Amino acid sequence: MKEEINKLAREHLGSAYKDLEAPEQKVINSIVDAEPIVENVNTIFHEQLSFGQRLADKISTFGGSWTFIIIFLSILVVWMAVNSFLLVSPKQPFDPYPYILLNLMLSTIAALQAPVIMMSQNRQTQKDRLDITENYKVSLKTDLEITRLHQKIDELSKILIAINANDDRP
Repeated sequence: MKEEINKLAREHLGSAYKDLEAPEQKVINSIVDAEPIVENVNTIFHEQLSFGQRLADKISTFGGSWTFIIIFLSILVVWMAVNSFLLVSPKQPFDPYPYILLNLMLSTIAALQAPVIMMSQNRQTQKDRLDITENYKVSLKTDLEITRLHQKIDELSKILIAINANDDRP
């Protein structure tokens, strides 16, 4: 079996098996073992995520939704209405116009939300790289299998030509 692995590697990839990178080795192994190479990238990727990374992804998903925008705008309008109109009576509003406390809260939310979104985008980039690697392995295996099929067809053609040549003799 080891000979077959080395033969495939040399024949189709031009290198010794041990010199190949991990994706190429997996492809050669899957050909020798006659097993599928496709893996679910989503499953592989999500199994590796920590609790904090999952939480950041959920926050990022919610922070980039219309639900968040509508809730956030509603809170802003209520905040301004309460501080501008309802508390104008003898009581002093807790955050009078120009809403310094509201601005501080908005700045804090923006300062926290931006890194969370960036962390989520970085993970998406990592997932894309994993997906590209999986696509590469599938494409490489397809190319190698097609090449092997061509070789087998060529060998069969030679055998058939030889048989036909022998049959034509009187």
